[in-house]
Amino acid sequence: MTTIYETGQVLLIDKPLHWTSADVVRKIRNAIKIKKVGHAGTLDPLATGLLILCTGKFTKRINEFMAQEKEYTGSFTLGAVTPTYDLESEPQDFKDISHLTQADVREVITQFKGEILQTPPIYSAIKKDGKRAYELARRGEDVELEPRKIQIKQFEITSVEFPKAEFRVVCSTGTYIRSLANDVGSFLGCGAYLSSLCRTRIGEFTLDQSMSLVDALEEIRKNMQDQNG
Repeated sequence: MTTIYETGQVLLIDKPLHWTSADVVRKIRNAIKIKKVGHAGTLDPLATGLLILCTGKFTKRINEFMAQEKEYTGSFTLGAVTPTYDLESEPQDFKDISHLTQADVREVITQFKGEILQTPPIYSAIKKDGKRAYELARRGEDVELEPRKIQIKQFEITSVEFPKAEFRVVCSTGTYIRSLANDVGSFLGCGAYLSSLCRTRIGEFTLDQSMSLVDALEEIRKNMQDQNG
């Protein structure tokens, strides 16, 4: 008997903190017992928020969803940097930020609106000479990635409580929010790293339409039970 998941479903999941996107796919795949499950855009383990999963015949739509604009909220911490541009690695190179004002932070982000060139983090899944960049970086090899054109459609600072600044950003696919945080810190001359991130929208799909992983698995269990009689 063909299940609804083989026919094709779009699942909107609120990815839990510390889970990889692949972990979520694996959990759903095991629950629906088919191999054709994929996600439409990776979220790092320390990010939460909207993850679109496609099953069965709907996996053909993954590229369509991946191409759509994204919205994120989160925070970056000023006064230090990390090798991964987030808290996957330890902060280092601490700098004094007592001279900074909220106006300085709000002003600097105007540099990052519209079409810009962005260099992805070396700790990313981008391939360099056939290898993942993060694999080369972890081996201590020098990794140089080419800047890419991206579009920052909206970028606003929603609050500042030093050393943290909270933000909302709407951007094109291919944007690394970790790089954005690092670049803001570079422009301010004090360094910065991404300290929290939540994806709130992909195209027309919003986070408030999503389900927790626990609820999604329960719904799948009930659907599979109903279909099997």
